[in-house]
Amino acid sequence: MNKFLFAIIFSVISVSAVAQIRQGQPSFRPSSTDTLSYLNPKEYIIGGIDITGTQHLDKEVLLQITKVNKGDRLLLPGEASANIVKNLYKENLFDDVQIYVTRLNMDTVYLEIAIKELPRLSNLRLVGIRKSEIEDLNKKLDDKGKIVNTNLINRTTSIIKKYFAEKGYLNTTIDIKQRPDPGDPNSLILDAVIDKKTKVMINDITFEGNKDFSNAKLKKLLPKTRTRKFYNVFGSKKFKETQFIEDKQAMVDQMQERGYRDAKVISDTVMRHDYQTVDIKINVFEGRKYYFGDIKWTGNAKYPNDYLDRILRIKKGDIFSEDLLNKRLSGGGPSGDDISSLYLNDGYLTYNSDPVQTGIHGDTVDLNIRIYEGPQYTINRVTVKGNDVTNDRVVLRELQTLPGQKFNKAALIESTRIIGQLGNFDDTKTEPKPVNINAADGTVDLIYQVVEKPSDQVELSGGFGGGQFVGTLGLTFNNFAIRNIFHLKDYKPLPKGDGEKLSIRGQSSGRTYQNYSFTFSEPWLGGKKPIYFSVSAYTQLSSSGQYFAKTDPNYNFLRINGIGVTLGRRLGWPDNRFQLNYSLNLDHYNLDNYPGYLFSNGTSYNIKLTQELSRNSLDGSPIFPTGGSNIKFTLQGTPPYSLFNGLNYKLPPTQQELYHFVEYFKVKFDAQWFIHLAGKFTVMSQVRFGFLGRYNSAAPASPFERFKLGGDGMQSYQFLQGSDIIGLRGYENFSIVPVGSNYNATNNPGSAIYNKFTLELRHPVIASGTATVFLLAFAEGGNVWDKFSQFNPYNVRRSTGIGARIFLPIFGMLGLDYGYGYDPIPGIPSANKGQFHFSIAQSLSGGFQ
Repeated sequence: MNKFLFAIIFSVISVSAVAQIRQGQPSFRPSSTDTLSYLNPKEYIIGGIDITGTQHLDKEVLLQITKVNKGDRLLLPGEASANIVKNLYKENLFDDVQIYVTRLNMDTVYLEIAIKELPRLSNLRLVGIRKSEIEDLNKKLDDKGKIVNTNLINRTTSIIKKYFAEKGYLNTTIDIKQRPDPGDPNSLILDAVIDKKTKVMINDITFEGNKDFSNAKLKKLLPKTRTRKFYNVFGSKKFKETQFIEDKQAMVDQMQERGYRDAKVISDTVMRHDYQTVDIKINVFEGRKYYFGDIKWTGNAKYPNDYLDRILRIKKGDIFSEDLLNKRLSGGGPSGDDISSLYLNDGYLTYNSDPVQTGIHGDTVDLNIRIYEGPQYTINRVTVKGNDVTNDRVVLRELQTLPGQKFNKAALIESTRIIGQLGNFDDTKTEPKPVNINAADGTVDLIYQVVEKPSDQVELSGGFGGGQFVGTLGLTFNNFAIRNIFHLKDYKPLPKGDGEKLSIRGQSSGRTYQNYSFTFSEPWLGGKKPIYFSVSAYTQLSSSGQYFAKTDPNYNFLRINGIGVTLGRRLGWPDNRFQLNYSLNLDHYNLDNYPGYLFSNGTSYNIKLTQELSRNSLDGSPIFPTGGSNIKFTLQGTPPYSLFNGLNYKLPPTQQELYHFVEYFKVKFDAQWFIHLAGKFTVMSQVRFGFLGRYNSAAPASPFERFKLGGDGMQSYQFLQGSDIIGLRGYENFSIVPVGSNYNATNNPGSAIYNKFTLELRHPVIASGTATVFLLAFAEGGNVWDKFSQFNPYNVRRSTGIGARIFLPIFGMLGLDYGYGYDPIPGIPSANKGQFHFSIAQSLSGGFQ
């Protein structure tokens, strides 16, 4: 009976080709004369297997998938042939699989496996979303050429939904349609029609199980997950699952840091409130609050217990916090306020500590901090890698870690900071590595891995001013090598690698205005000591009216020539961040009916000696500092000509006699402080002060080196030399004049005293080696006076506003600000209120502006 049913079933199967294929039983090719008996299966030896129909797949690989080979014994018809088809279908690569018996020779069978591959993906079109979103998704959906099957469709849908869910679009729908590729019959084009819907916001967050922590407190411990309230300014109001997972862990960490070491999230539920919002319910377990108990030290031979206790700064009865404990043991940074820095700054490179909880008594945790000091290590070799352009010596001479010195973590971090301040490397990728740690002789090698970045800059700009167009071309090479100036093979396009700076700049509007300048600086004169050397020269011409027609009522003329030399060195006391520079400059002025100074005709010489003491301790990128300070104190003066020039100032000398040699002394103080706030926010505060004085009260005030306040702070081409230009956003350029004066922004000769205060809140948008972009909000105030009797540092012109800075290595710093000046300037009605300010090639964030 069973045999009879078996025969009927396989007779029906032989009629239906599709069913026959699915069962995997072989059929005969028309050329075959032998037959298989379904009533009497027989074991055959496989004489050969031929796979046909392949287009992209390897036949040998497919043969391995069938799990049968030439010479194997196979019962036909039988289960083994059905398994061949099943094994191939498992791969999800085929649209059809058939097995044919091409020849039977006694007990030998020859098989043909005919397959039809599933179509492949030739193109995936994303429809209904922005171009930037398409570009992001295409990077994640790199599936071109893959088999179009259920797995591919599901994977594509999952990736798209996850991408938009991370952006707050939880209701995104995707409709994927298939169509043949007209250029390839075995390929398909997928059209994914995407509807993001609206972003899903968080309506409310509630908690269960909390007793000591209020709901409001726990909400604050979710740093980025915020409800849709007007007062939640910085947190995201969108629900993002990955961000929510991170926030839950952050909340638990904060609870544990407050002594609740057993705190955890038991469960959480995200429920739909309406189509656009969700409610979140979090069930927490607080546990009891723990405190530090007895703290014992073992393994410490270098430092006694009481000294380590003072560095640890944790006492019995303090709230227990593993995070605080770890920071005090090994996370305090280079300042030396943690146990790790104490040892690592003294050569103990392999130092390690292990805090072991020896007992928990109620709410008190006893600790035994086990210390492994190890030997002291001495630096053997110091090398730098990755500097493809900059010469080794330019980096090595700046390092604070020298061969023969004990290993010092603080010196290692300081060296890394200095490398970043050079400006030739990506400071985010500089990585110092101790290698070849040899415990036998107590030596270690240091490798500083750096990544070069473009440092040269070009300034190409044009603008209108004074009724004329002014074009500017400036080139600055920040890694110049003058010693190779005659070696043509080192031109790439100019000789580079020695850390010198060469700057050439020109401005012109034709015959009416021209300005050309040249500066070269070497930070290590002679190459052996950090002696700074700089030489500069410039020439400027400004005129109006007919150039040679002095009878023209609009005629005026100004020619200024100058040259300067600077020598300075880095100091070792109070620390190596101090720099002392001395400069000697000669400026020659030739004025003919020229406004803007205290005299308008004649020739004048300004021979000045300048001493500048500065300290730069900025942390982070020089483009976007996140901590530290930059302080500069400047003294400048000329010889006291009035003591020996023989002029009688009681009788009015001529202007030529009064101003032939300019006489003055000048004091300036500039300081910046940077403080890192929560997240990526940084606060910059700045104070600036300047005073221009006289040796002899009978002698006239200096017509040059005066202070001009207001505007963007850029050197306007009308007054490029002879004045200090200080920006004050929210006011027109040079519009801040002393109270009671009759000057305006055009004929302002400058003032003898100024001060300025600035407060900025900064946040980076892009921070990389190729570009830096940050936004800022500012409040500042400043004013000018001509006499100390009028000076009042609190009487300032105030302004607030917002702005942006873009730093591109080739162009330098570009800035755009909008400021609102609150205080009107008498006689200049347009000086304040809303003002836009644009700056180019301005000082970096660490500079004074």
